Amino acid sequence: MNAMRTAVAGLVCLAVFSGAAMAAEPAAAAEGGRVAPMDPAKAADWLARWEKNILASAAANRSCDTSMGEDIGWFMTPYMEGFCYGYLATGDTKWIDMLFDWADSWIKRAVKEPDGYLGWPKGGAAGTAVDSLDDYNADSLLGEAMVLRPLVILSAQILKDPKLKAAYGQKAAGYIALSEQIFQKWTRRGAWRDTANGGAVSLVMPYGLDPATGAWTAGYETRNAPNVGFSHPNNKANHVARWLLAMSDATGKPQYRQLAEKWFRLMKSRMTATEAGTYRIWNYWEPAGPWDYKPDGQPKHWVGVHPNAGYYSIDVTGIVDAYEHGIVFTRADIDRLVATALAEKRYWGALMPYSKDIQDAVEAGIDPATWGGMSATPAYLARQKQR
Repeated sequence: MNAMRTAVAGLVCLAVFSGAAMAAEPAAAAEGGRVAPMDPAKAADWLARWEKNILASAAANRSCDTSMGEDIGWFMTPYMEGFCYGYLATGDTKWIDMLFDWADSWIKRAVKEPDGYLGWPKGGAAGTAVDSLDDYNADSLLGEAMVLRPLVILSAQILKDPKLKAAYGQKAAGYIALSEQIFQKWTRRGAWRDTANGGAVSLVMPYGLDPATGAWTAGYETRNAPNVGFSHPNNKANHVARWLLAMSDATGKPQYRQLAEKWFRLMKSRMTATEAGTYRIWNYWEPAGPWDYKPDGQPKHWVGVHPNAGYYSIDVTGIVDAYEHGIVFTRADIDRLVATALAEKRYWGALMPYSKDIQDAVEAGIDPATWGGMSATPAYLARQKQR
């Protein structure tokens, strides 16, 4: 990931705690998944400051008009989530209007690609130099998954409300249909690979569009070869899996949940419990299959703990999302993560419904007038409504 994306990703990580609380259908699997009440005066102050911030920032930085490739995820999603959670926190339909305006601006810029699917290709779209992936003019599964998730969540909510459905239902159904087409696109392009022990992981593939001809580069034909591809690091795979869970909630179709479950099975296998009742901080990336090794047998990427702590916030948000959907992770796993967060002073926001200490730390860290606060603020306020 380049320096600009890394900086933006660190800020986006401040807001990812919203997790399964904002799923299209609040999950019943979680025990004790409720937050303590917030001071009403503070909530009102937050809401006013947040609205001023996001409206000004959205007017000045319409990334929906320009972002392509992986940048779609990092630069558009904070606004898209802010609008989505803004409606869920306030019930004001102006946030639906803004979400749909941004979605339409992004969608109309799509390019029809050689396999007939829509895409938003860009040079450097992979966010990694591994396998020279950033040399390709290509779409980004990650970027599309990140930006589609809040659109799918709010569209599903609209279709359940008769009044909203009358006003917005046709567009909402269209967005969910688009998301299904994007899933089909990436499935046919070989973007997921099964792993040992019933797991699966999302990949970046070494091909793209030839700028001279508009056709695929040579790698398209060999995309399913077992030694081709590069697995997403955990944080990116968790973003993709959370989109799949939102699609499962919105459509009720089993393939989305099943694929997400496979990823979370692999994610859990990478986590090592300690005798102290915590987890060791897990590696940022690990090889998932033969495609993740060089011809000399060495891994394509370094293996270890990433210095950007925010990436682990994304991971834990994915884990809590899975738990609250009744997938793979148990309450004992959540309790162990809470113990890890407190011991390591990594106050992962997704855990706030399971620890008052973590909730207090998260609430103290949110500033509605910042970039991270654009989505974190309404997500926190929306979660308050679920108490």
